[in-house]
Amino acid sequence: MLKVISITGTIAGTLWYTQYSSSCKDKLLHPGRRLSHKFKTWDDNWDFMKPDIPSNATDEEKTARTPKAVRNIYLVRHGQYEIEETEAEKRVLTELGRLQAEKSGERLQKTLGSQISHCYISTITRAMETGHIILKHLPKDTKVEYSDLLREGAPIEPVPEATMWKPEPWQFFQDGARIEAGFRKFIHRSLVTQETDTHEVLVCHGNVIRYFVCRALQHDPEGWLRMSLANGSITHLVVKPNGNVTLRGLGEKGHLPPEMITYN
Repeated sequence: MLKVISITGTIAGTLWYTQYSSSCKDKLLHPGRRLSHKFKTWDDNWDFMKPDIPSNATDEEKTARTPKAVRNIYLVRHGQYEIEETEAEKRVLTELGRLQAEKSGERLQKTLGSQISHCYISTITRAMETGHIILKHLPKDTKVEYSDLLREGAPIEPVPEATMWKPEPWQFFQDGARIEAGFRKFIHRSLVTQETDTHEVLVCHGNVIRYFVCRALQHDPEGWLRMSLANGSITHLVVKPNGNVTLRGLGEKGHLPPEMITYN
């Protein structure tokens, strides 16, 4: 008797699951319900550097006007800092933050060796401290540039709205223009005159990096706060000669021991 009940229950359960799965599948796969919004198509001239080549150009002319090198861009978030301090000059790296920066520099050196050509550093104290530590591990001839465009700020009002972080509208207006200018300056395909692939390091901040990633991938920039980056983490963007962009790594922190991973 128990065996019959068990078999009957199994059959009933199977039928219910089949009907339920079919119902869910219809809801998920029905053309009208598959997506709640339309995705944008890829803009292959997003950086306004797509070569303008006449249809009657010779192969030699096409080659001369077409970018040929790949840009590898490594965005490093600064180390942990004294976040409770209110005065800018006192918001320096903690001892742990300095160790995180050392680990990030070691990782870049071991991975890339002498391939790094440029290092761009935000002018905020914690980023400059991080950058100076990282520079000890980079080639001696690395070209260094400090940029206010990489300073931390409020890039664009996030969606969904943040619960504990609420900048004033003027901050988004002011910081957003500057951070967007930073994106346009540092994230783009190679110039036609660039002959070989490059590896460049940007030492900056979590908000800046997340905004840059959204813009580079042509995702809605309002989604930047949906990502989280650890201190000392490394994000790797690849910009190809044709303008295509690949996110090779987001907030990688495998070079940090578990006890050294922080997010402030």
